[in-house]
Amino acid sequence: MRVFVVRARSAPTDSQNLLDAVGKEAHTEILAHALMNAIFVAQSHRADVIVHLVLENSKDYSRTISFHSNNLHDIGGFHEQALLAKVARALDVSGGMGKEERRIVESGITVRTISFERLVKELSADHQLFVLDRKGTPLRGRAIAGSACFILTDHLPMPKNSLKGLERLGAEKTSLGSKMLFASQCVLLIHNELDQARLEG
Repeated sequence: MRVFVVRARSAPTDSQNLLDAVGKEAHTEILAHALMNAIFVAQSHRADVIVHLVLENSKDYSRTISFHSNNLHDIGGFHEQALLAKVARALDVSGGMGKEERRIVESGITVRTISFERLVKELSADHQLFVLDRKGTPLRGRAIAGSACFILTDHLPMPKNSLKGLERLGAEKTSLGSKMLFASQCVLLIHNELDQARLEG
């Protein structure tokens, strides 16, 4: 299983605000691009992939919207508008939820009122954690056994205290090169590296 966590610190948890923020300061289009590259391939989708989008610009709790590729049915299209519509619907379903509650949005999509820190702590129990960092060890050639979880952010860098918390959970810094890339580009490169490693193994 390949797991991706995309932390979107400026993404609103109100559905209309989320849609209105496309192309603006919050850059919510990043969520759709990351989903597209994590889950979909030409005329199909990848098996055994989970994407957790953590939206943090909230009046109450962060929202973690999870997409499980094995259970997804009709996503409504492979374009930005369709994918953001799914995110917006999950936000609408989450209305009135208390702390750390979970609801099923539709097949393959769930929403939880859980923080980024709590989510990665849960994932650390049975996943090898990797956080993207230009100064980390190159991903190419790394031994990755079992379920791997890759942690990325949107256009806002990961806070230093969060990086320290991830290190305490055993997260390893890994690099895809010296250039700063979009989260969606990182997802695609991670898939490619792991695909090639599987073929060579």
